[in-house]
Amino acid sequence: MNAPVRVRFAPSPTGNLHVGGLRTALYNYLFARKNNGVLVLRIEDTDRTRYLEGAVENLIGTLKWAGIRYDEGPDVGGPSGPYVQSERLSLYRDHAKKLLETGRAYHCFCTEERLELMRKEQPKRGLPPKYDRACLRLTQEEIKEKLDSGTPFVLRMKIPDSRVVWFHDHIRGEVEFQSGQLDDQVLLKSDGYPTYHLANVVDDHLMQISHVIRGEEWLSSTPKHVLLYEFFGWEPPEFAHLPLLLNPDRSKLSKRQGDVAVEDYRQKGYLSEALVNFIAFLGWNPGDEREIFTLDELIREFSLERVGKAGAVFNVEKLNWLNFQHLRKKPDAEVLVMLKEYLTQSAVDSKHFDDEYLLGVIGAMRERVMFVKDFVEKSPYFFQRPVQYDLDVVKKRWKTETTEQLKVLIGEFSRLENPQKEDYEAALHRAAETMKIGHGDLIHPLRLAVSGMGTGPGLYDILFILGKDETIRRTTSAIKRLE
Repeated sequence: MNAPVRVRFAPSPTGNLHVGGLRTALYNYLFARKNNGVLVLRIEDTDRTRYLEGAVENLIGTLKWAGIRYDEGPDVGGPSGPYVQSERLSLYRDHAKKLLETGRAYHCFCTEERLELMRKEQPKRGLPPKYDRACLRLTQEEIKEKLDSGTPFVLRMKIPDSRVVWFHDHIRGEVEFQSGQLDDQVLLKSDGYPTYHLANVVDDHLMQISHVIRGEEWLSSTPKHVLLYEFFGWEPPEFAHLPLLLNPDRSKLSKRQGDVAVEDYRQKGYLSEALVNFIAFLGWNPGDEREIFTLDELIREFSLERVGKAGAVFNVEKLNWLNFQHLRKKPDAEVLVMLKEYLTQSAVDSKHFDDEYLLGVIGAMRERVMFVKDFVEKSPYFFQRPVQYDLDVVKKRWKTETTEQLKVLIGEFSRLENPQKEDYEAALHRAAETMKIGHGDLIHPLRLAVSGMGTGPGLYDILFILGKDETIRRTTSAIKRLE
């Protein structure tokens, strides 16, 4: 690549960042880093009807959470600013004026009512759904009269007749459009704000963007952009249009079938590493069987050549598996920080649990949790005494003789001094041999007594973490309550 690589992520501040938007940002970031390039964050806020207060801050926060660091943007500055389109309006108006002067654009005074009626009539007459160029037939005198009288107008680009508009796409290869299929796109709205089409072309040129990597939904707009580059006499960037994201039934990803905002997954406790790893595979693959990647590994491996055209299915089960894998790989000290943060935010009183105790819980539960919250939700007995007992386990494991057997076991436990895991196991074996019963006759009811549940990590791990006094206290309480 001869020219320096400069790519951009250009979201609209209309709400929380969509997972598709995060994928676009991620692929741009990976491509920039792989090629020693620059990633620009540009806020495209020219659609004022959909602007949402606080959305820009949310977008920036989400990108930082995901580890995507841009080099230029509204909060970090750079040589091509400002990076918010509403602060660049004079640039768009100047360029729209140039198109008007060269006959590449024209005034359109049609009202919304007329356009709506036109759109309803066209299908009945077998016509394609596009502007009928009524205002292109106005004389200069008629245009001047309307302008002088203050009639609202928009500026439309004049699509050339009978042209083949061609461009190369890194993912789709050679792409052609007949100009007759294209609408005379509005470039400047009646409120003086540009449409996406004008603003993004002007900004991409002025910001020296070398590659436009964006979603497939913009593919049909690209010929209009190619024409605008031609109208201005500019060299267009290279294009790469990413495949659609699909629901499991292969319909387009939508809220109707699940969460689509990154914030939703963040609030549910997904790790940023897992979500980034998962989203990287929605269209791209490394060409081998590897599935678990860090961000740095993705940078080393990523290429546009390995991005496919086919729609990518958003499989939450795969995301869950990746979250489990990434959580497993984290060192205990890092998980400890996350667990303490979760305890602080939840209703659990964390003052009673020191780091050593929590590290014990982490060690016991690490292979059984998918999320940090699971340390509490799947093993609540580490954080509070059982208030109820699994009735199915009670019926199956708590027999008439269990009470007396556990009392003997409590006697063995009470004689222990600073017991380790193996000491609890040896004491239970002694009690079972004394009473001439199987180890399971004690293990299962003891687990129920201390945890209220019939499953979980190793029993002796639980006893060691809880400690001798708490183990005896819980077993005694269970005897009284279940007798």
